[in-house]
Amino acid sequence: MRTVLVTGTGGAGRTTVAAATALAAAREGQRTLLLTADPDGTPEALLGIRALRSAPGRPADRLPWSVPVELAPGLWVARIITDEWFRGELTALQDRGHGLLDLLGATPLDGEELTALPGVESIALLRALRAAQTAPPGTGWDVLVVDMPPAPDTVALLALPEQLRRYLRRLLPAERQAARALRPMLAQLAGVPMPAQKLYETAERWERELAAVQGVIESEATTVRLVVEPGPLADRALRTARAGLALHGCRVEAVIANRLLPTGTSDPWLAALSGQQQAALKELYEQWAPAVPVRELPHLGRDPHGVGDPRGAEPRPGEGGVDGVDGGDAQRAPAGLAALAGAVGAPGRGPTGPPPTPGPSRTGWPTTGCCCGGCRCPAPTATGSGWCAGATN
Repeated sequence: MRTVLVTGTGGAGRTTVAAATALAAAREGQRTLLLTADPDGTPEALLGIRALRSAPGRPADRLPWSVPVELAPGLWVARIITDEWFRGELTALQDRGHGLLDLLGATPLDGEELTALPGVESIALLRALRAAQTAPPGTGWDVLVVDMPPAPDTVALLALPEQLRRYLRRLLPAERQAARALRPMLAQLAGVPMPAQKLYETAERWERELAAVQGVIESEATTVRLVVEPGPLADRALRTARAGLALHGCRVEAVIANRLLPTGTSDPWLAALSGQQQAALKELYEQWAPAVPVRELPHLGRDPHGVGDPRGAEPRPGEGGVDGVDGGDAQRAPAGLAALAGAVGAPGRGPTGPPPTPGPSRTGWPTTGCCCGGCRCPAPTATGSGWCAGATN
């Protein structure tokens, strides 16, 4: 399954670009799920739908997102429900450890009094990335588009699985499990059951889950779209994001220059803003193109609302642009995402196999050689990545 993570600078329109990307993928006949981590009502207002609600059923059986709502043919949208997911996970953990809790004289927490702790949003989002990959073939989605937090938070989030795995290996090294044969004797001497066996089993389960999530992040089928509103600080922010994403094995598929103002206007105030954007846009092209395509999205003069024209027609003169341009203050129809889907483009069809198991080297990085043109590659070069899947000199 193709996974597209949409992030960028704060306030640049990540949710809008994510929705337009998902719509473009659905237009190509791909079953697409748009997943948002935005906790407020911005996605619903943008898409023109009612509030996204959690699924019925036992908390432990629910997926970490709300009931998907069909927005257009082949396009569904859902929100990550951190609070409900956290309650379900903690309640299930209490049920599994009720024997130890009774031994310690602890009072279990009720589900109604549980609230999500700071940082749980990141865990829920990573769990959602993994859960979307586990659907049987033919029953899930072809494309997953995730509306991520701003770039610095996204980089920190993508580093979390590897960091947690390293902590587990330090705290519970595998070689210490050789002492399992001594635990029954230690339990008899102490007079209480020893929880070490359960502890190691839990650590092993966490290790498997974290490795699976890391495999999704580093998979060649997972790419990133960076959204930026061109300006004086845009280039610096994207350079930092680019370095962080590369460090964690994430390939940038496209840079989206959003909310570009029209050029050639006689208004001096608008011309100054447009000139500033064009100067920043030139820097983006110099830094990214042609290795990474830079796609330009026009400023619609107002926030998109709903899908709009399902055929994706561009706004007619007098129905798009900024006030005073292309029709002045004439009455306009509401702009929808269809006006942007064609420009933002659908994600390319990447590898369809399962994500690789992460190892000591990053997925897509050369392990035994380079792919600079002077080596013989037994496997084809990863699409758009510029690296071999297994290069040898």
